[in-house]
Order: sequence, then structure tokens, then C-alpha cells
Amino acid sequence: MARLPLPRFPSGGKLSAARGRDLARKAADGATDVLHPLLVVGRGLRILAAAGRARWAATPKDKRGPALFLGAACVLVVAVAPYGPALAVAALMAAAAWRGRERVPAQTGPAPAEAERLGSLYEALVPYFSVPEDPEPLFAHGAGWDRAFGDWAFDESGRLTRLRIRYPAYFTDGEAASRARIETLLHAKSGRGREYLFDWDEEGNRLDLRVLPALPTGIAAQPFVTSPGETVLGFTDADGVRRTLPVSEDGVQRDMPPVLWRTGPRSTEPHLLAVGHPGSGASTLLRSVALQALRHGGDVLVVEGGGTGEYACLAGRAGVIAVEGGPAGALATLEWAAHETERRLIAAHRAREAGGPLSEEVWRPLWILMDRPTVLAHLAAAEGAPDPLARLQVPLRHGRAAHVTVVVAEQFDHLELLDDTVWQHTRARVVLGAVSVQQVADVLGVPPHTTPTAHVPPGRGYVRLGSGPVHRLQVPATPDPYDEAANPAHRQAVLELLPGRSGPGGPAQVRAQQPGRDRAAAVGAEPVAEAAAEAP
Repeated sequence: MARLPLPRFPSGGKLSAARGRDLARKAADGATDVLHPLLVVGRGLRILAAAGRARWAATPKDKRGPALFLGAACVLVVAVAPYGPALAVAALMAAAAWRGRERVPAQTGPAPAEAERLGSLYEALVPYFSVPEDPEPLFAHGAGWDRAFGDWAFDESGRLTRLRIRYPAYFTDGEAASRARIETLLHAKSGRGREYLFDWDEEGNRLDLRVLPALPTGIAAQPFVTSPGETVLGFTDADGVRRTLPVSEDGVQRDMPPVLWRTGPRSTEPHLLAVGHPGSGASTLLRSVALQALRHGGDVLVVEGGGTGEYACLAGRAGVIAVEGGPAGALATLEWAAHETERRLIAAHRAREAGGPLSEEVWRPLWILMDRPTVLAHLAAAEGAPDPLARLQVPLRHGRAAHVTVVVAEQFDHLELLDDTVWQHTRARVVLGAVSVQQVADVLGVPPHTTPTAHVPPGRGYVRLGSGPVHRLQVPATPDPYDEAANPAHRQAVLELLPGRSGPGGPAQVRAQQPGRDRAAAVGAEPVAEAAAEAP
């Protein structure tokens, strides 16, 4: 039988240095695990002792004697109480273990990836926020970004959502071009596809960047809690307006901040212009306005130039005077509206001279809704007929005093065909769809306060009422109820808001055929009555 060889040791009789270090490290780790509770308690006792010394040093000298007496009395009570010393020692150990536990240090700065993003953004801003003559530049290549940046925040994917930037006082923040360059750069470096809000503080030389959440798109047409003369154009950000309305969104009740457009004799913006691209939601906005006007007892007159039949749901309804889609019918309808405006002005003047109240025919609101009127103007010119837009001058100029409101919706491709009177008297304006900053500025008069995105849902855009600020806008979902491709719930909501149909001799025809309407009855009332009688 073969004999196994005995293990051989190094010639020196000592283990190698590497193996010795490994054994020592393992022994230290094992001792640390075994003695971990004692280490925690010891660290806690040290912390409690330091806190006690600090408390004693902060105690005034005239109060140290009473404090010592109170402490001695407590020790005496604990010593004579049953199980007092044991309970006192257990409480002390528990407090020491709690104070000596290992705490995860709170992260006071950005993560490495976040710091790299902030550094890249800082380097990109250096050419815009620095000049060679500055002896101590706030922005310089290779310098630290922590002096210029503050109040940052990132989302779960590591993208910037909030940032405060300090910039030098010599930066020309009062010039729109300079601010636009900075906003474009921040938009590109912080991530496209999101809407950013830039808040410039010229007095404090600070710029706050914030990512805005998307506006809700599930709010359908519904009876909004508004008073007569108030129209909900849509909903915006909570910090943009001071009022909220209770609405139902996908069956859930919530309060949303609305954009209210006030019309009537005391309104400073009596008429509205909506501009957008095809499919941006301009027709949705007009349907929403028409439903709210009918709910408050107004008369609605619709002139559609697109020829798509998106307003067929309003034809023949109570309160709807006519829904016209051809040049001849539009011309007769608008001519009647012009004479009706004049008749209302005369009646109101006579009522004021007599010192009596206005009659219902005068203060009852009349809404003229026009969708793509330039198409009708082109067709009328091809047929050699007068321009229907020329008949809008009287309602636009004198509509506020006569309770007549004009709403015009047009596309960007045909804006140059609109009459100057429309541009002059429609001071409340809406821009819908994916648009550029320059397009918004051309319509609203000022650029938007946020960065428009390339892809937006229908009904999303911007609104400005007169000389007020620009607000983001989401129009309530008001689709054509006869469009089978639309959301069934939204279609049903529109059907529930539509008034009942008016039969022969209904309110709409009676108001259009009253003989007391002076020139309106002779010129435009008969074509309107015939159009209303032929409506389905």
C-alpha cells in the first residue's frame, strides 16, 4: 500500500505575506460581525455623552445647581424603585443603540450622471453668459457649475425637470432675441419633446426653467358652471388663472383652472379669432362655443366654408337660426346679421332715450360662428358674387353694443385672405396645433411663454385675451356626434348637450321672420327662414 506524502511547509516555517493578510482580514471581519452590537452601543454612548456635554455647556450657570439637584433626585428615585437600576440601564442601552445605528448618508449633491449633464449644460452656456472683459466671470470654461446653477431636479430617467440659473448682470435679458437664444439652447440641451416654462427675473438676474406637465385631454363637453356672458374656451395651468371649475374627467370629478372668455356690452374682447392647421381642433372649439351659447339662451348662426358638414348636428335645433355652407346662403345670412345688428342698435338707443329697459330681442345674445370663411370668399369671387366677409364689418364694429359676438376660425394657409376688419376687432385669439414660436407671435402679438412641441393632441394650443398674458390651452373634447371615428363617450356627451329640434314655427324661425325687424326682415330674414325650413 502506497504511503501518502506529508504536507510540506515553506522553508522559512512562516506563511506567505499575502496569505497572512487574507487571514487577518477574515479575522477582523469576523470580530466586527460578532462585536457589531457592542460597537453600535458604544458609538451611541459616545453621541449621548457629547450631547450631554453640549447641553451642560449651554445651560446658564445660575441654573446648573437646580439641574444637578433634579438629576440627583431622579437617580435616587430610580435607585429605590423596584427593578429601577435594571430598567434604567436597559433604557440607556436602547437609547444608545438607537443613536448609534448606521444611517445612510443623505445625498446632498447630484449623482455622477446628473453632474455630468449639468456640467455639459454649463459649458454650453459659457459663450452666451461671458465676455472677455469680465475679471471674475460667472461662466468660464473649466470652472465649476455649482456657482451658477441651483435648485435642480431630475426625473426617473435622468432628464432635467427644474433648474435655477444665475447669470451676469450685463447680459441683455431685456432683449427678446437674447432671451430666445438662451431658451432655444436650454430646450435643446435639456431634452426635446417636452414643454418648458422660462421665468426670467431681470431684477435678480435669475432664470427658472421648469418642465410643465401635459394638460388633460379627457375633459369632454359638459354643462360648465358659468354665468351668462362667460364662455369656457378650455383649460390651462393652475398658476395661470385664479379660478377653478368642477369638471368630470373620465368619470372622475376634479377642479380644473379654466380660460374664461367674457362677452357682452362690457367686454373688452367681444370677438374671437381661432387659427390652426387642419385637424388642430378649431372646429371642436367652435362646437364647444356653440353648445355653451345655446345653453345660456343665445341665438347661434353658423357659416361653414369647409363643406365637411361638421356642424350638421346643429341644424334645426332650438336657438340655431341657420347653418349655411354655400356662398349664396352665407351672403344672405351675413347680410341679415348686419341688418340685425343695426336694428338692435336702434332699438337699444330708443330704449335708453325712453328710460326703459331693453327688450328681449335686444339683450338676447346673437352668436355668428364662421369656420374657414376665406373658402366662401374665394367661391363667391369665382361666381362673381360679393365677398361675404365684407358683411362682417357691421357685426364686428358694433357687435359689442348690440349683444352680437363673432367667432372666426381659419387655417394658417389662408390668413392673408382675411379682411383687415377681422384682424382689428378680434382681440381675443387662439392658436391651435403644432406651431412654431414665430407663428404664435404673428397671431397673438407676443411669443409664447413656453416652448411649443412638435406633436400635440387636437385642441392643444395657446390663447391670449386682448393684451393679457399668453396661456396654454386645451379645448374640451367636442367632436362631431355623427363622426363614428370619434370617442363614443365624447360623442354621447355632445348629443346630451344639444337642444331639441324646433319644428315649423319654432323659436328660430319665429325670430327670423318677425316683421318688426325693419330692414332685416326685407333683406335677409326670408332667405334665413327658408334655410331654416330646409334644415333637417
